[in-house]
Amino acid sequence: MNLQEISRIYDFTGKTAAITGGGGVLCGEMARALAGCNANVVILDRDVALGEKVLQTLSGTKGKHKVIFIDVLDKSKVQEAADELCKEYKRIDILINGAGGNNPKATTNAEQSFFDIPTEALQFVSNLNLIGTILPSQIFGRKMAEQKEGIILNVSSMNAFRPLTRIPAYSAAKAAISNFTQWLAVHMAQEYTPNIRVNAIAPGFFLTDQNRFLLTNKETGELTERGKKILDHTPAGRFGAPEDLLGAMFWLLSPASKFVTGIIVPIDGGFSAYSGV
Repeated sequence: MNLQEISRIYDFTGKTAAITGGGGVLCGEMARALAGCNANVVILDRDVALGEKVLQTLSGTKGKHKVIFIDVLDKSKVQEAADELCKEYKRIDILINGAGGNNPKATTNAEQSFFDIPTEALQFVSNLNLIGTILPSQIFGRKMAEQKEGIILNVSSMNAFRPLTRIPAYSAAKAAISNFTQWLAVHMAQEYTPNIRVNAIAPGFFLTDQNRFLLTNKETGELTERGKKILDHTPAGRFGAPEDLLGAMFWLLSPASKFVTGIIVPIDGGFSAYSGV
């Protein structure tokens, strides 16, 4: 393979990529990277204002970009988003399932033991992460099956490999996403076509709006005890930056990984490799 072929592999001209949770910190960075490589980027988010902020950062790139409202827990809304996308772009080449998150009510702390976590909080976290990945995979996956090709990239978590204390629902839900990724990869290849590939990335510890003040002190900017423990077990010695996800993302979305399906790639600075000794 020569350099010209390599550069062509990472050129997404004419490809349409849809990103759920595209208004977020990590998925927004993925959107910018794909737009920079000439893809059409469709930001799917229930907070359209957040999506619009990301959309503004895509100006000047070659593709045709758009924000579409989606509620990943409402199958009819997912269908409406998919129909709108396909009406305008004619096809869907890439789906990144990035919508997800935790809920403070589903965590253990000094005020709430594991035994007292409300059922509704557990269901909220499970639904947002797992069902919020399965429903878009059903709707957009059907369109990929009809066109006989496509790529689905799920977002798992280091919590699927090494469950953190205090967040049982989130860890369990992300582990389920990893399992679902493997199941869907086999299902699509066997029932429809091997030209539909399904993989996942598992980010380690990144500073985002959701966890920033769990890992650092809001007033001083110093690490919290939890933040210190994480860095003590991260050989890279730092938290991840959004751009750290991009190499694995590009590889899994490109023809460079055309013989790769059903894997979950840790992007964690070595956290999962370190025994603590």
